[in-house]
Amino acid sequence: QVQLVESGGGLAQSGGSLRLSCAASGDISSINSMSWYRQSAGNQRDLVATVDSRGYANYADSVQGRFTIFRESGDNMAYVDLQMDHLKPEDTAVYYCNAKWRRLPDIRDSWGQGTQVTVSF
Repeated sequence: QVQLVESGGGLAQSGGSLRLSCAASGDISSINSMSWYRQSAGNQRDLVATVDSRGYANYADSVQGRFTIFRESGDNMAYVDLQMDHLKPEDTAVYYCNAKWRRLPDIRDSWGQGTQVTVSF
């Protein structure tokens, strides 16, 4: 099992910055990728950024060049942060941390509780 706890988020002005953090505990050696998703009102949950076990990152087109995902491990924990710069009102959403981990033969998902990000004009 992998458990995720998020922190950060809140309110920012357009053009500002916020940083989200996510701490993973449990069987962290089984984690393949760690990601951030977001869901705005009335919309589906979409992938924002992901980083694999080698540190390779991919971003949604809408955040490319503005957001940066970081992944670290230590002390039997894994961490994934999302640095969000040059925020836009359309970045307003609930952001969720995700980990995909191996429970062979399956790949399973764990989710954080979600954290609200609101960007004002």
